[in-house]
Parts: sequence; C-alpha cells; structure tokens
Amino acid sequence: MSEPTNEAPKPIATGAATPPTVPAQIAAHHLAAGHHHGHTQLPHIGILEEIKRRNVGRVAILYVVVSYVVLEVFEMFFHLLEMPPWSGRIAVLIAVTGFPIALLIAWAYEITPEGLKPTDEVSPQKSIARQTGRKLDRAIIVVLAVALMYFALDKFWLSKHAFAEKTVAPAATVAEIPAVPIIPEKSVAVLPFVDMSEKKDQEYFSDGLSEELIDMLTKVPELRVPARTSSFYFKGKQATVPEIAKALGVAEVLEGSVRRSGNHLRITAELVRADNGYHLWSESYDRQLDDIFKVQDDIAGAVVKALKVSLLESQTPKATPTTNPEAYILYLQGRSFWQRHSAVDNKKAADSLRHALDLDPMFAPAWAVLAVVIQDDFVIYSTSSYQNARAKAYPAAEQALKLDPRLSDAHLAMAQILHDLDFDFDGARAEINQALALDPGNSGAFRVAADIALTEGRLDEARQLAQQAVTRDPLAVGNYLVLGDAALLSGRLTDAEVAWRKALELNAAAEGIHYRLGAMLILRGDPAAALAEMERNPDEPWRIAGLPLALDALGRRSEADRALAVAVDKLAVNGPYQIAVICAHRNDVDGAFMWLDRAYQERDGALALYVKGDPMLSNLRHDPRYKALLRKMKLPE
Repeated sequence: MSEPTNEAPKPIATGAATPPTVPAQIAAHHLAAGHHHGHTQLPHIGILEEIKRRNVGRVAILYVVVSYVVLEVFEMFFHLLEMPPWSGRIAVLIAVTGFPIALLIAWAYEITPEGLKPTDEVSPQKSIARQTGRKLDRAIIVVLAVALMYFALDKFWLSKHAFAEKTVAPAATVAEIPAVPIIPEKSVAVLPFVDMSEKKDQEYFSDGLSEELIDMLTKVPELRVPARTSSFYFKGKQATVPEIAKALGVAEVLEGSVRRSGNHLRITAELVRADNGYHLWSESYDRQLDDIFKVQDDIAGAVVKALKVSLLESQTPKATPTTNPEAYILYLQGRSFWQRHSAVDNKKAADSLRHALDLDPMFAPAWAVLAVVIQDDFVIYSTSSYQNARAKAYPAAEQALKLDPRLSDAHLAMAQILHDLDFDFDGARAEINQALALDPGNSGAFRVAADIALTEGRLDEARQLAQQAVTRDPLAVGNYLVLGDAALLSGRLTDAEVAWRKALELNAAAEGIHYRLGAMLILRGDPAAALAEMERNPDEPWRIAGLPLALDALGRRSEADRALAVAVDKLAVNGPYQIAVICAHRNDVDGAFMWLDRAYQERDGALALYVKGDPMLSNLRHDPRYKALLRKMKLPE
C-alpha cells in the first residue's frame, strides 16, 4: 500500500498514460459518494471496499471452514490415539490464534505472478486480486462441500460405528449388565436361613449354613446358583419370593430356618417355585451338632433331585470336610466376621479361624479363608505391612493347597496373593485358571480373573470375565466395579458410568465409586460435575485422592496445590499410585514416575490393576521410564 499524498486528486484524462494510484481511486469514490448523499462517511466505506478488494473476507471464511474440518478430523484421531486432553485444547488455541494472523497477512500482502508481495508495492495494472478472489471463491465452495460430506458421514456412520463404544446411550448399555436375560429352569437361589434360636445369637451359624449350601450347589454342573453376596442382598428387606427370584434370575428359591440349643439342632428347609409359590420339597431335621454335615448333604441332595439334575456319583455335592464340629463353628464365625467388611471384624475373623485350625489343623477351607483375611489387612484395611501380610498369607494358602489340591477357594486365595502381594501375574493367572476349572460357578474367581486380565492389558477378556462374575453374582458391588474399570480402560466411558452407577444403587457407601465417577467426568470434560462426585466420597482417602484432580481440571491451581499437599501427607504409604495419577494429570512427569516407583515398592494394588491402561497416565506412555516400569513388573510393553 503506497504512502498517502497531500495533493488533491486530479481528473483522469482519457487515454492518460499513467492511471491514478489506488488511494486516488478510493478518494474519488469517496468524493462521489459524498456528493451523491449530501454528506461524507469516507473512512467507513473506504475500509469496506479495501477489505473486499484485498480478499480479506474470503480469507476469513476459508480459514474458518478449513479450521472446522481440521479440528473435526483431529478430534477423531484424538480419541483413537488416546491423546491427553490438553492436546485438544492446544489444537483449538492454535486455530484461534492463527485467525487474526491470517487476516493481517491477507491485508498486508497480495499474490502476484512473481509470488507474495506487500500490497503497497503492487501496481494496479499488475494486480490479480480479482482472479485470486475467484480462486478463493472456488476453494471455499470445495472446502464447504468437504465439510458437509464429513458432517453427513459423521452423523450417519462414524458416530454409529467407529465410535459406537464411546457414545452408547445408557439405556442400550444396561442390557449388557443384567445377570440372566432368560431364567434357566435348573436354577436356585439359597436365601439366608432365619435364626430361630431362643437368644437370637446364632445368626452366624444360620448364615454359615446357607453359605455352605451355596458353595455345595455351585459345584453342580448345569445348576445355576447365585453367589452369597446376591443371595444375602435381600436379608432384612421387605421383598417377596417372586421379586427376589426375578432380581437373581432363578426359577426356584431355597429358604429355611435354624434353631440351635447347645448341641441340638432343628433345621427346616423348603424349595419354592418362584412363579407360583408351589413347594417342590420341604423337610425338617432334628439332629445333634455332630450330624450337621450329614444334614447339609441331605438338603443339597434333595434340591438336586427336586430340580431333576442328573449327576454322577462323583459330582454329588459334599459338605465342608472336618472331623471337629467345634472347629466348624469357629470357621463359620470367622467367615461371618470377615464378611462384615471392617478392619475390626477382620481381626476377629483371623482369631476365630486360627482357633478353628488349632482344633483341626487339617481343615483346608479354614486355611484358605485365613489366607485371604490376612491379605485383606494389607490390601484393603492398611492395618498391616506388605512384608507381614506376605509372610503370613502365603504359607496359609500353601497349606490349604497341600491339604486339598482340588479346593477351588485355595487356588483363588493363592491367585490373589500372587497378584496383589507378589506381582507374579503369570503365577496368578495359572492359579485362577485352576480355580475356575475346579469350580466353574465360583463368581469370586471370575472377578479375580478379570483383575488379572486388566493388569495384563487384555481388556476385552477382562470385560467378558467381569460380565461372567456379574451373571453369577448379580447384586455384588465388586463385580460392577471391575466391570466399570474394564470399560473405562477400554475407552467406553458410558459403559463404565452405567456399571458404577449400578454399584452405587446397590451400596451407596461402597468405597471408591464416587472417585471412579469423578475421574470419568474429568475425562469427559466436565470438571464441575467431577468435583461434586469427588466431594461425595464417604471415605476420606478417596476424597483426598480425588479433590486435587477435580480442582486442577477446573483451573483452581492454588486450591489444587493445597489439596495435593494433603494427599502427599495422608496417602504416601497407602495410596502412592493415586498421588502418581495426580502428578500425571498436572503434567508433572518426574513426580508421577517417582510416585509410581513408590507404589511398586509398597505393592500398591492399584498400580498392578491400572498401570497399563489408566487414561490418566496417557501422557507418560511415551517416556522410556514407563516401559522400564512395565519391564520391572514383568508386564507386556
């Protein structure tokens, strides 16, 4: 653009050799316009004409359309490559920043046959601005056509196929969760027997008898039996037999009562058809405590016979093997304490089981439960060190296997110890496969198998195994947690949310559900809702771990810094993996790896479960230290 002149514009002579300058043309136009309208708005009209002549408007339109197409395609690859959320924000920032730059270039420069030159250096007779404008018009039309084609493709195909897993509506996903869509005829739920003792102090015994019957019947081929957690879910609730049967997906229900007075037992049991209330079988037993195992055998055998299940003699269910009824009572007490899920009750469980084993050291199931109880002191309640738990739990599981190599729960206990304490994932996989081979109905074994598959990055298999656990124990919170974990690590955020909200529906106080939902909402880009979820955590450790993530996602950095300081103070020993996640989310890569190493040293179970697939660690995966950690843990890179 040439410098302005102080001379008045001269009339243009016909056939003049030198045409007037561009500013002279603009000035003449302004004068004519002012004369016509009776007043002047010269600068405003001149700027618009100049913007049009220099194709600035066309460049603006083309830039916006091209940016839209590029960002849409980038978003697709963003999800496929599991790129961190900040990379999307950077892409948008680049596009926004580039817009005024593109307009400035369009204003200051012009395309000529000799290339790009400053506009004030291009004489009007050499200007090809009109031709450039027509080319820009064609480019805008082409890019708009591409944008429309992409929009149609995304609406009618991509969103329904390529990303169907990430956009499935909750109503569609719920169909994946129900336990049994078609209720099999050969299916029975064992409800907790009612304690009818005079002092009402034998609940552990009546519950234990019910649980023993469940364990016996789950070993019967062709017979579907929901696990303990689901069968006991309705204890103390006002629900009819048809309602319970429908929720558990069974055709029959076994219920009964127990009255114990000293060594005398009176046990009643009845098998009820759920759809019509018809009693298929009922019986009462007046026996001595010494005969409890014979009673269990008789009840299980009667149920199998009533349901017309064909069995070989070797497949007939048998009661827990011990020669000492008092040891059996202590064993039932120990299991009852363990299933109350508290640190205090866990200690009581260990004491009862050790007393049982003092009376009968050959009692293999008691050794198996004791191994898991000891492990829980470290893994769940943090009341024991890793070294102490490992030194006591492993020999207990080993003794159970030595006494009864065909005891599924003994292999399950050993698999948990190898996975959670030893980080021996190959050994854990071998043990859990053996547990499932011996007892294909063991829902706990399916859940642990899903955990092992998660650890090794076999995410499709983990989802299938978790679904198997849900099928066998449809009202167990833990099964929905691992089902949601597998979905999250697979990038299926909606599926994960459905599973976790089902867990929340079953038990609003269950540990870690609100943290999981909060993390999912951060990944979804809704940090305000994530903060609300993190604040709902009933357990302080989960709330402490979640607040720094949500506050940082909201951009409230000073508050996030203070929350992180609290997390480091409170979780350094029992939750180093969660601190590593916070550091990774803040892009503190060195801090994240320091805490991951600490998690390895402390045998933080979350490290084993999530390190291969946690989307919160996605910005660490290209760092050589990440592969080095996987090699140290003997996980596939």
